[in-house]
Amino acid sequence: METTKITIAIDGFSSCGKSTLAKDLAKELKYIFIDSGAMYRAVTLYALNTNCIQEGIVNQTALIESLNDIELHFELNPTTNSPEILLNGLNVAHEIRTPRVAKVVAKVAEIKEVRKKLVLEQRKIGANGGLVMDGRDIGSVVFPNAELKLFITASIQVRTNRRHAELLSKGIEISKQDVQLNLEERDLIDSERKESPLKQTDDAIVIDNTELTKKEQLNKVLNLVKHSFKVK
Repeated sequence: METTKITIAIDGFSSCGKSTLAKDLAKELKYIFIDSGAMYRAVTLYALNTNCIQEGIVNQTALIESLNDIELHFELNPTTNSPEILLNGLNVAHEIRTPRVAKVVAKVAEIKEVRKKLVLEQRKIGANGGLVMDGRDIGSVVFPNAELKLFITASIQVRTNRRHAELLSKGIEISKQDVQLNLEERDLIDSERKESPLKQTDDAIVIDNTELTKKEQLNKVLNLVKHSFKVK
């Protein structure tokens, strides 16, 4: 029987677990995984390092003029077998997860020219299917014809705990209150921005993982994929 390679679009708010699901799903299906959030974070890091962002204010003109100088690609980490993002040849997988980047990435992500550049890059990578991609506008904008669209949700308390634990594990000290405030601010910006706002498409399947373990969530989606499509 012919095996179908589909495109799986996963959307949801920050720290809802969509990236973890996407990575695990891609490994199980032997698909390509694209972390769209990492791409926006890498552009934000570039903007910070080149003073296109100062005191939380983005100089949009300067950043837009610099977009052609930004080269992004993913490489597999040989130890974890997970893709990590390189910014102009340098691995920035750890640096893009710091609060310094988190505080302003939503402001960069709402810039039309930035989104246009990254959407084109994402479509190139996923042109032939066999792809799992997570973000905030994957099912609505990047891959509107994806065979499977998922919208992941979780309570703000659970999301805060997950994000806080992640930061602490990386040696980044921050209070839970600050983490929650950052998430709530990000939610507001993502939902209300003019360019490609976060939204649940009509054909997306909603999964609330507030009370699900990572394994339970993965198995739920794997069963969905294998029963709905000719995917081994």
